[in-house]
Amino acid sequence: MEEIKRLKRELKYEGVVVDIYSDTVALPNGNTAHWDFIHHDGAAAVVPVRSDGKILMVRQYRNALDRATLEIPAGKVDSPDEPKIECARRELEEETGYRCETLEYLISVNTTVALCDELIEIYVATDLTAIGQHLDEDEFVDVEACELEDLCRMIYAGEMRDSKTVAAILAYKDKYGK
Repeated sequence: MEEIKRLKRELKYEGVVVDIYSDTVALPNGNTAHWDFIHHDGAAAVVPVRSDGKILMVRQYRNALDRATLEIPAGKVDSPDEPKIECARRELEEETGYRCETLEYLISVNTTVALCDELIEIYVATDLTAIGQHLDEDEFVDVEACELEDLCRMIYAGEMRDSKTVAAILAYKDKYGK
């Protein structure tokens, strides 16, 4: 593949969750192009599996879609150097109200490779103990315990389209053969 080289990156917007840049790149044919780039510090997500095999999912409103979605618990790292496994533990407790004894790495997902560098590490949480939700002031989250087969059916029916959740559920099914 011929080389594409970034010539310039300009910060256009600095936000709480993302920063937006405009990149100028040199193309192999000698032309230049302007590409948008979104920087995200990264996140972690969890597939929480109860002792009965049900997976704890969270239902919450997503402004970009203007609707509630059913997802695995996830959240942004508090700082770029925070270990993602610690972020996963925190988000599990905050969003579901469960603490885990075992947290095992499952997969990593770049959510939107065409324009964003967000990387989410996904873990499987087992040996769960209920401790009670402690949501952020602006979070409103319902927890639902779901059968793996029902989640897979929702994925293939197009009812569940969140990339991290789809990847996590299918990877969990593949790895654990359930």
